[in-house]
Formats: sequence, structure tokens, C-alpha cells
Amino acid sequence: MTDALSIARDLVRCPSVTPADAGALGVIENILKTAGFTVHRVTFGEPGTADIDNLYARIGDSAPHITFAGHTDVVPPGDESAWSHGAFSGEVKDGLLYGRGAVDMKGGIACSVAAVLEYLAANGGKPQKNGGGSISFLITGDEEDISVNGTIKLLQWVAARGEKFDHCVLGEPSNVEVLGDCIKIGRRGSLHGMLYVDGIQGHVAYPHRASNPVPDISRLIVALSDEPLDHGSAQFQASNLEFTSVDVGNKAGNVIPGQARAKFNIRFNDLHTQETLRQLVDERLAKACGNRIRARIVWEPSNSNVFVTKPGPFTDLAVAAIEEVTGRKPELSTSGGTSDARFIASYCPVIEFGLVGQTMHQIDERTPVSDLEKLTKIYRGVLDRYFA
Repeated sequence: MTDALSIARDLVRCPSVTPADAGALGVIENILKTAGFTVHRVTFGEPGTADIDNLYARIGDSAPHITFAGHTDVVPPGDESAWSHGAFSGEVKDGLLYGRGAVDMKGGIACSVAAVLEYLAANGGKPQKNGGGSISFLITGDEEDISVNGTIKLLQWVAARGEKFDHCVLGEPSNVEVLGDCIKIGRRGSLHGMLYVDGIQGHVAYPHRASNPVPDISRLIVALSDEPLDHGSAQFQASNLEFTSVDVGNKAGNVIPGQARAKFNIRFNDLHTQETLRQLVDERLAKACGNRIRARIVWEPSNSNVFVTKPGPFTDLAVAAIEEVTGRKPELSTSGGTSDARFIASYCPVIEFGLVGQTMHQIDERTPVSDLEKLTKIYRGVLDRYFA
């Protein structure tokens, strides 16, 4: 069966907890090969990481080229005994499909595959009746983990073959409350850092012989947090720096620690690059330290850059397809965390539109079957307009 529900159930029944594939890509491969796609299974790895299986499938060999992207890996189910239906059962109850990945994002992949098959069947098995155009799928098993052996390398592999994408739809669960309320057209970048403040260890009874870093790191946290990084841009909300942990590694109550450290994350908009942002924060730290406090920031490597797909013909046709099916005009949003769209944006304009994300990563993750049907119609509407 090649309807969205059947495909989604087959995918959910594969316990593909990242980085395991557990047969999920094989489900997609078999369907697409039968439909005439050329399918490639490509494995990437590097020292210290798990090998990741990826899938690239294409039909057609000319422009315009639209690709549907997604991931079949899922987060762990947690306490499986707490699920009202098996975490990998793919059970349908009262009009709801249950299972890990039903929303994030096996359901979205199933809808895109079903929509493409419907479209091809209506057009003689080709992207366009005159033989032009291309449709492809970029599917990874590495999105929920460290994202180093998945989409980023698969895109490089496709580019090395001389292939180019014109536009991409990523089926992440973009909607907030109901299907059709939100399209993600961008994401903020993400940077992690660790603030270190050096002191001098000593006995609490003799503070003049020590230098306590705890009050100093408190002052620096306030200094770095209080002043805004910016006030937002045309497409993005303001960047924000959030401290997430503070630690001195001190188990003794009568010892002044020799060092304090604090972990933080910055979600930043298109007014910054990673380089300019690091420079800005380092300068603010130096000012707050003055000539007395000894502190430094160690920045973690990041592959999470800011991106935005500016509103235009591609977003317009997606909005039109959504309105036709749901009667709602979606918000064009740049909120939320990171996704593989940050990699795809370097190759072509990309939008994110999938199911409603309320239950993703939760116990009893589920989606209405009616939403699977509507999302399939929306993707079909995108294709009809794209190749019109």
C-alpha cells in the first residue's frame, strides 16, 4: 500500500532509534524503486562516530528540480510501559496513529512519498507530462543525533555528482496548534560556549590568601546576560544568550574553589555570523572583567548557522497549497530550534512544513490520520503548482 497512512505505519514499525536504521530506509527504497526512481544508499562515517545510512532517490534529469528532505531516525521512546500503545506498533486508535516518529518525522516523509506517487501517476510517471523537471528525496538517519554523517555529507555527495537542487521542502513538524498554521522559512543559528573564571583555591577561614571565583562568575553572568545582543531583524526575533549551568566542582564546604565555569547557548539571528558573535561576546567579557577578573570563553564548534528563505514565488505556492486544503494562511516563521534545513539552505531555498509538533518526542507521540491525508494533499498541491 502506498497511501500515507500505510507508509507511515511501516516506517513507525521500524525501531530506528538514532543512529540505527532498523529497515526504515529500505521501506522507502522499495516504494521509490517500484515508482521508477533511481535510488542510492550511501553510508558515511568518521572516527569516533557511528556509520550512518542515507538515501538519495531521483526521477527526472532536468530542471526544475524539487527535493523532499527528511530523517527516519527517532529519539528513544523512554519508558515504553508508559505508552498507551506500543512505541513502535504503528497502531491506529480513534483516528490517531501512535508511535515514535509518527510526528517527527516519519509521518511527514510518508505524506511526501504518497503525494509524489499520486502526482507521478497523474502525469504518466514523469515530473512533467512533457518529460521535463525532476523530483528527488534526501533522507537521512542522523538528524536526531550529532548530524555529521547525514544530510550535510549527503548534500556534498550529490553536489559532487554535478546535481543541483532548485527548491526543497523539509517535512519537519512545523505547525504549532493545527495543520496549516505555520511554515518555517528560516532558523536562528546556535552557538555553545563555556565561561571559565580562574581564582585561587584556599581555606574559607583565610580568604585573604585565596581568590574566590564564585562572586566573579556571578557578576560576569549578569553582565553577559543583561545587555541585549540585538533587537531583532526583519525576519527574526532578537538573539538571546542563555546560561544553562554553573559549576565549581567543589564538594567541600570549607574550601574556596580555584575555578568556576558556566555553560551557555546563544540562538542568533541574521544580524550576526558565528565569527562576529564570538568577537562581540569576547569583547563584552573583557570589558566586564576589567583588570582584575581572570576569565575566558571556550567556544564549541558549531554547524548551526542562521538561514532564511525570503518570501517569494516558492513560499507563495506553498501558502496557496496550504490555504486550498486547510483554509488557513500560514505564518511565515523563523522561530524554534535547529534542523537539517541549515545545511540545505547552502544549496537551495528551503521551507519546512509538516505535521503538528505538539506530541513530538513525548510519550504517546501521535498524529491524526486526517492530518496525514491533508498533508498529502498539500504536498500534491505544491507539486501541481511547482510544475504548472
